[in-house]
Amino acid sequence: MGFASYTDEYTSPIAPSRLFKASIVDSHNLIPKLLPQGIKSIEHIQGDGGAGSIKQINFIDGRTFNSVKYHIDELSEDTYKYNYTLLEGDALVENLEKITYEVKFESSPSGGTISKVTSKYYTKGEFMLKEEDIKAGKEKVLSMYKVAEAYLIQNPDAYV
Repeated sequence: MGFASYTDEYTSPIAPSRLFKASIVDSHNLIPKLLPQGIKSIEHIQGDGGAGSIKQINFIDGRTFNSVKYHIDELSEDTYKYNYTLLEGDALVENLEKITYEVKFESSPSGGTISKVTSKYYTKGEFMLKEEDIKAGKEKVLSMYKVAEAYLIQNPDAYV
């Protein structure tokens, strides 16, 4: 089995508690409303959205991916930590066993958020991922955070 790990850091002017609630805890409600051109729905397949739950993101017709299903490994509203594992879906190409994500929101000195995201790719055999595929996946995840951030800036009383 092959393995690759990447860590990225992003900053936001939004407080960690608001950004976490909007982009993680309530993502199944908020993100499809903010990104209707790409995401049809986010469903709870199993559980209530906390650790142990399984969610599925359904993309609109005509997109590269139809859906992805993921397991929530950890969700802590106290420490703003969110870990999940991509289980199945079009994003898991033939030679990719799974992808795990570790997300941590921390307060920045300016009162905003420093988001640290570690993605781990587990491949089958000697398969190596292409840099452009990894970059494309990270950009899609970042776009969801950015659209939630823009919403929170425009709606200062939301998710307080």
